[in-house]
Amino acid sequence: MALPNNARIAGAVLLLAAAAGALYYLGRPESDGASQSTDHAYVQADYTVVAPEVAGTIAAVHVRDNQVVEKGALLATIDERDFVVALDAARAQVASARAGIASLQAHLAQQQNAIRQARAALAADEAAFRLADANQARYRNLASDGSGSVQALQQAEAQFGIQGATRDRSRAALQAARQVVAILGADLDKARAALLQAQAAQAAAELKLSYTRITAPVGGTVGQKAVRVGAYVNPGKPLLAVVPLDAVYISANFRETQLARVAPGQPVEIEVDALPGVVLKGSVDSLGPASGATYSAIAPYNATGNFTKIVQRLPVRIAIVPGQAAASRLRAGMSVTPTIRTES
Repeated sequence: MALPNNARIAGAVLLLAAAAGALYYLGRPESDGASQSTDHAYVQADYTVVAPEVAGTIAAVHVRDNQVVEKGALLATIDERDFVVALDAARAQVASARAGIASLQAHLAQQQNAIRQARAALAADEAAFRLADANQARYRNLASDGSGSVQALQQAEAQFGIQGATRDRSRAALQAARQVVAILGADLDKARAALLQAQAAQAAAELKLSYTRITAPVGGTVGQKAVRVGAYVNPGKPLLAVVPLDAVYISANFRETQLARVAPGQPVEIEVDALPGVVLKGSVDSLGPASGATYSAIAPYNATGNFTKIVQRLPVRIAIVPGQAAASRLRAGMSVTPTIRTES
């Protein structure tokens, strides 16, 4: 039975409308959608790998796998005996340097007394020299007019020469005493520098001793524990990781064609594969500065031959809204499906 003309016309119009709607839907930009979603997303955490800063044998391990620790908690200790001996030696060097300084300061004080003695002796010799000079002049006058003997004049001249030599000797002794002060002052500066060096060595020994106590740099959960009692460890060798599960976030890799209307602050609904039926709330924290391919060691771009365009993915960091009970069950590496409400 043939359809009426009106029915055929209506059917054709409906088909054309459906085709036009399909073309419009398929032809519009992907980013125009009211929401953007991806299953290329995972739970992340900025965990810290703990490694020793000195070499030694592990004496004790104070944590177990998956234990929650606070910042500063003791994780493990390295045998400290060698470091204690080194610290004692450094302290002995500091004590020796201080004793050397005290000895030089005592010598300086003693030398000041020697300078005062030399100055007093020079003053006495200069007075005796002036007296000998006066006696020489007096006996010369007496000898010239016959009132004095030649022998007395000779004795006065001899005494004048003796006192002059004695005065010169006292002057040299005073100068030598002053030079000793300069030498002792230089030695004192050297001893003070040695003390500073010894104190620096002591501080380094104390720092190395403190490194035998390995503590948690951040609060979190212990994971990837590879430290064992009796094992010999070297600086930089990873012992365990501390994962701050209270600060996890979502790293979602969206196609570049989805990001035209994505902006920080937009609400996000997060479905977790490990928690069926649970939807967590979050918000867009930031958009990555480059695609994952940009950071590849080998560039994926080929400037020769045929070209095939590949849609790139850019990371979007999504923060978890605090206060959600289910958020405490998140673990780093879990797969999630975030949906960003771009109309907001």
